[in-house]
Amino acid sequence: MPTNNHSIERRNFVSRLVGALPDALIVTGLGSPSYDVFASGDRNKTFYLWGAMGGAISMGLGIALAQKDKEVVVITGDGESLMGIGSLATVGGKQPKNLTIVILDNGHFGETGMQRSHTSLGTSLVKVAQGCGIANAFEVTDVSQVDDVVVRVKARSGPALAQVFISAGEPPRALPPRDGVFVKNRFRAELGLAPF
Repeated sequence: MPTNNHSIERRNFVSRLVGALPDALIVTGLGSPSYDVFASGDRNKTFYLWGAMGGAISMGLGIALAQKDKEVVVITGDGESLMGIGSLATVGGKQPKNLTIVILDNGHFGETGMQRSHTSLGTSLVKVAQGCGIANAFEVTDVSQVDDVVVRVKARSGPALAQVFISAGEPPRALPPRDGVFVKNRFRAELGLAPF
């Protein structure tokens, strides 16, 4: 069973993380992780994934493989991670040195009515990640550990995964741009790529 008390305030943690990583390319999972990242300051280097539940880790993997000289951070939730759990095996198989996955885990499916997720029923995403070949997977139970996540992002020493045990409270929504073409083209322009 989880050994945490889900006490980290999500917005505080995400704000500190994003603020410490000004050069990172960030991919957000749908819903609350997108709101949290946007609330910390909108950036051209952020790709807000509004839909495609379960796709954030795969999207981040693709970007990490294509942009090997960049730090790539996926910020998503436990529900989305569980929905696309197979992507962890692909990350483990590809071993991108520049990819860090940050899972904001409140033990609930926050976007569908706050039903309990598997992580509140005993599933450890750290152990799943390690079983998939992501050796640098660890739990975050205190906001001060944001520094541990930043160190791993900057080290670029193989894929890393942080399971961050956040409280189940829901801060006010801060909605990022919803125009998918705009978000895509803005992100591409940041990388020096033409729009399409």
